[in-house]
Amino acid sequence: METHDITVIGGGLVGSALALGLAEAGQRVLVLDGEDLARRASRANFGLVWVSGKGLGAPDYARWSFESARLWPGFARDLEARSGVSLALDQPGGYSFALSPQELDGIVTDMTRITEETGGDGAPWRLVPRAELEREIPGIGPDVAGAVHGSADGHLNALRLFHALHRAGAAAGVTYRARHTVSHIEPGAESFRLRGDWGEITTPRVVLAAGTATEALAPMVGLAAPLKHSRGQIVVTERVSGRLPFLSAIIRQTDEGSVMIGDSDEGDTEALSGNPEIAALLGARAIRVYPALARLNVVRSWTGFRVKPRDGIPIYGQSTSCPGAYVVLCHSGVTLAAQHALRIAPQIAAGAAQIGPSAFSSARFHVPA
Repeated sequence: METHDITVIGGGLVGSALALGLAEAGQRVLVLDGEDLARRASRANFGLVWVSGKGLGAPDYARWSFESARLWPGFARDLEARSGVSLALDQPGGYSFALSPQELDGIVTDMTRITEETGGDGAPWRLVPRAELEREIPGIGPDVAGAVHGSADGHLNALRLFHALHRAGAAAGVTYRARHTVSHIEPGAESFRLRGDWGEITTPRVVLAAGTATEALAPMVGLAAPLKHSRGQIVVTERVSGRLPFLSAIIRQTDEGSVMIGDSDEGDTEALSGNPEIAALLGARAIRVYPALARLNVVRSWTGFRVKPRDGIPIYGQSTSCPGAYVVLCHSGVTLAAQHALRIAPQIAAGAAQIGPSAFSSARFHVPA
């Protein structure tokens, strides 16, 4: 293959954002990706730039997510200009709805704790009591006890983001190879040999950004990337001409008019086929939040597997036993795309021993049982 300085394993939202940032930092980048219909989180994404509730017990993650949300407007403008693809980014703030007073108390408790743990550096939020919520969202369901509103939250078209990153990367000189799933990495004295059914190559440096496949690849270069198994299901309605008067983590309307409903979490299945019982529960909760949704027809549903580190915190780092091998693994591929392209990629290009906050190092998993 073409001469390159670094190979990124994985061409999803994380890998393509890193590849773009690395190319902008002067690196000759090769991306090795899987099949077009591979089980990738990027194709099953809800499309949120979401901060609220992230980082409970992990203030570095809360600050990191908030910083990425603030970077997103400028990052989106630049990416759109480079790719010619509209991302439909909108950051109006998002609601976390509670269907009981107890649920509302729990959300407020968590948000208050995040604020305290970050010393006030986390994303701003406010409690929205029931009476105030009725004024802000006419037609809100009678079962909604109240909500928390986070002003930094937003959403975009995730498939267009995927397309834009690939187009901008190609324009910046990134070499992309599909159907090149890497199954084995062999560290050498000054390079790494990457192998798969397609053959093998030697690369000076390598970045593991292969989503759920990273868990198996990481130990080959002395890194750890333990994942929590998590499948989510999304229900999508027909397109409508009107606009929802709110954004939430479980209900969002796309720029094309359809309404997406999600938030399930299954840890006991490997199947890609959807579960109609879960779809029904998702729809029922959404209707309790906003009854007008009951008038819409469901047109499709899909499932996807989250890239979810065991403790929920991103995993970033360079291997100490195999210098030149990096891992970048996280659940929030959309939210953190700006950080990955603008912050993490330049650090990797410069050969930094630690990339991102030190709390995200994979060394945290190297402890006695």
